[in-house]
Amino acid sequence: MLTQEKKQIDWKPIIKKFIAVLGEKGVVKRREELLTYECDGLTSYRQTPPVAVLPRTTEQVAEVVKICNQHSVPFIARGSGTGLSGGALPSEDSVLIVTSLMRQIIKIDLENQLAVVQPGVINSWVTQAVSGAGFYYAPDPSSQIICSIGGNIAENSGGVHCLKYGVTTNHVLGLKLVLPDGSIVDVGGQIPEMPGYDLTGVFVGSEGTLGIATEITLRILKSAESICVLLADFTSVEAAAASVSDIISAGIIPGGMEMMDNVSINAVEDVVATNCYPRDATAILLVEIDGLEVEVAANKQRVAEICLKNGARNITSASDPETRLKLWKGRKAAFAAAGHISPDYYVQDGVIPRTQLPYVLNEIEAISQKYGYQIANVFHAGDGNLHPLILFDNSIPGELEKVEEAGGEILKLCVKVGGSISGEHGIGADKKCYMPDMFSDADLETMQWVRQVFNPQGLANPGKIFPTPRTCGEAAKASIQQFSGVERF
Repeated sequence: MLTQEKKQIDWKPIIKKFIAVLGEKGVVKRREELLTYECDGLTSYRQTPPVAVLPRTTEQVAEVVKICNQHSVPFIARGSGTGLSGGALPSEDSVLIVTSLMRQIIKIDLENQLAVVQPGVINSWVTQAVSGAGFYYAPDPSSQIICSIGGNIAENSGGVHCLKYGVTTNHVLGLKLVLPDGSIVDVGGQIPEMPGYDLTGVFVGSEGTLGIATEITLRILKSAESICVLLADFTSVEAAAASVSDIISAGIIPGGMEMMDNVSINAVEDVVATNCYPRDATAILLVEIDGLEVEVAANKQRVAEICLKNGARNITSASDPETRLKLWKGRKAAFAAAGHISPDYYVQDGVIPRTQLPYVLNEIEAISQKYGYQIANVFHAGDGNLHPLILFDNSIPGELEKVEEAGGEILKLCVKVGGSISGEHGIGADKKCYMPDMFSDADLETMQWVRQVFNPQGLANPGKIFPTPRTCGEAAKASIQQFSGVERF
């Protein structure tokens, strides 16, 4: 079998061109400084990139991409590095284009309920910029105080309020893009519906494989007249899960509906000390109701009745902003809290139909027993987006492989019951080998055609989303080979 010799890249002339565009401070080339970018939120593997660049404008991004295109050098866009699927994991021969310095809020138009921002703008900054006028930006990942809008666009991020208000793609009106050949194009616009192909929808969630968004036009919403948060605690996961389905079946669409199990409850109380979550509860349900005052009052009563009927022990409610924030504080800190009870954790991001929650959670417990790892469950119960955190110690040889196998079983379970392998974290390098479990050969080929149109040389974020080769076992080995020199920790 013939093997193709790997192309050796002469980085000196390429870096010299980058410096001409960005200046010395805009190019990171010292190894000790590049260590900052060796992984994203998926920290199972690390690879130091040969060079990272920090543009500030669309034009600078375009010039950098043109240089990459001229030299046939792959490039990977990176925002805040909070992604959880290895989407921004560099390879040893790629340029890392870091957008964290592109942090301007370019325009706020309250009359038309929109904001135009650069990709490095932090998610929570958008709401902070408009909250004084009574508006907010709805998508709110748990990492919203550190994750960037550019990364949210790449992964089509969700959050607590995606049940009622939708994920990122539902709040993006238009994009300014730098395509893989360095050309600059605008898609979408400043109105919700544009004629022609929905190229904005194609780009959101494409994980950097079609180009780089350098300006994003976002839809902002008017704050609700009334908001109430309810916390119900249960002695069984099944009862909490049944309440989720019953609330939706009653015609109530909460602004958010989240569930946490006992492991997660105690982890956040140990770290955050909200003193709101009963430590002996098997599960808690957080339900946020928003809208007109009369609507909220009626739905609050109905939600409480449903939870009590299903066996809730206690119902706590809060309408004032300070107490509402306190009730949500633990949920928002759940991932960080898991890091305090285990040396490492591996998080997955499957989606299932709400009606399958009791069955799937029982099966996840069976997987936990099978592999011998404790699994903490904290998730967007309203839309069935699970976030099982598998707790383990990566310093023990062979543990990571076993944990990844357990995570794979959870993803396959999600697909089996009619769900998905990702709700908001993306596919990246971590889950690409499971794409054939969800999509047919024709499906995957069609997606590749779309990628080929935008990215014919395959320079934009290569090796992500699509499995090559096809089987998980082979793909895992190929992934390790692709990121040669990758260090485990």
